[in-house]
Amino acid sequence: MSPTCLDSPPAALLAGIAEFNEGAYFECHETLEAIWMHEPGSIRRLYQGILQIGVGFYHLRNGNYRGTLNLLASGVAYLQPFAPRCMGVELTPLIDAAQVVRAQVVELGPSRLHEFDLMTLPKISVAMTSVALPPEPASAAAGERPGHW
Repeated sequence: MSPTCLDSPPAALLAGIAEFNEGAYFECHETLEAIWMHEPGSIRRLYQGILQIGVGFYHLRNGNYRGTLNLLASGVAYLQPFAPRCMGVELTPLIDAAQVVRAQVVELGPSRLHEFDLMTLPKISVAMTSVALPPEPASAAAGERPGHW
């Protein structure tokens, strides 16, 4: 039986969210891709949506204008059917924030993308019912840039 929004989040989803919140978007991608690819049910779109917003922020941080716009739009589209909350993950604030970031990126345009304040990137909230969050991951080394995407 496939998981639903009423279920508790799996440990890998919580680990991916912790990585996202740390700004470790590459690591978040790797963590969530592992559960997304093995999930046959529709909840896989939840994992994919969070992953794509994280990749959008990764592209933003690396100056990829088109990648930022595309991934934020597709990530939001994947998450909207699950809003306002799924598996305890507060999606409405993430969706709203991703749309605001995308609008700011459009306003800046590709030549001024470097002016975006990366400190304003949102974090993901998880409703604390009986959910135990994993420990925060260590930050990626400064300047570390993975070689794909």
